Amino acid sequence: MLLSRGRNLALTLLLFCASLYAQDKHYTVVSSDGVPLAVQETGAADGQPIIFIHGLLGSHLNWEKQWQDPVLQRFRLISFDLRGHGLSGKPEQATAYTESRRWADDVAAVIKGSGAKKPLLVGWSLGGAVNSHYLAAYGDQQIAGVLYVDAVVELTPTQIPAHPQVYQDMVSADLKTHLAGERDFLRLCFHQQPDTATFERLLANAALASWQMQRVVPQMKVSLAQGLGKAKVPVLFIYGEKDQLVNPQASLARARSVNPHIRTLLYAESGHAPFLEEPQRFNRDLAAFAESLQ
Repeated sequence: MLLSRGRNLALTLLLFCASLYAQDKHYTVVSSDGVPLAVQETGAADGQPIIFIHGLLGSHLNWEKQWQDPVLQRFRLISFDLRGHGLSGKPEQATAYTESRRWADDVAAVIKGSGAKKPLLVGWSLGGAVNSHYLAAYGDQQIAGVLYVDAVVELTPTQIPAHPQVYQDMVSADLKTHLAGERDFLRLCFHQQPDTATFERLLANAALASWQMQRVVPQMKVSLAQGLGKAKVPVLFIYGEKDQLVNPQASLARARSVNPHIRTLLYAESGHAPFLEEPQRFNRDLAAFAESLQ
């Protein structure tokens, strides 16, 4: 009898714990201009929502070291593939990528479609610019905080180091040259280069990205003062000190000029992708920041 009751109690506890965690979910939401966006979820169904926004040439697969870390499983982890990337729609019109409101509407569509209440937005690289677009268009009433990771603050020469040959090759009409440019761009993302399997997956990510998007996205104007400058929620910036694609000091100086209340963390052993290069530290810092918002 006692053994039976013990088994029933263990089963009840197991089912209760399982109910607290969402199975990985994959679904689609549609942005304001009809672009379908692929959304993914894992973690605790009733946890603090965190929405991850990847960078140029990426997809939700960029966040695998966050998805797999037990430290973050108590949060509701939500990612989506940006327009022109991964499994999301890839419109051909240039305005689909140069108009900041389109990117802002994508984030709003994910928040609404997922039903996330007061999420933390985590934007890496281009995703940082998307953070600012969202803040400019929608304000911060529907979110709890914002994390910028090696973010594109503005597309200016002082903030974006020159790699003219790489960027030229990335938009070449010649497939071999184009793929070589994608590879070289990804190499520049890292101070600590990833293992072969990870790099190959990231390169496949890049090959899925829209060529049209890559050609025109440098024309995008980042809504910095209207977005970050007006944010009242907590804002944290994390940069790898050895970033070769974004100048950390120039970017942080510009961010502080419009919002002196931002917090900053610098990772001495990371390049452009600290969440992949120093994932344990990044995940601890992310968890601490998310918990501070509750």
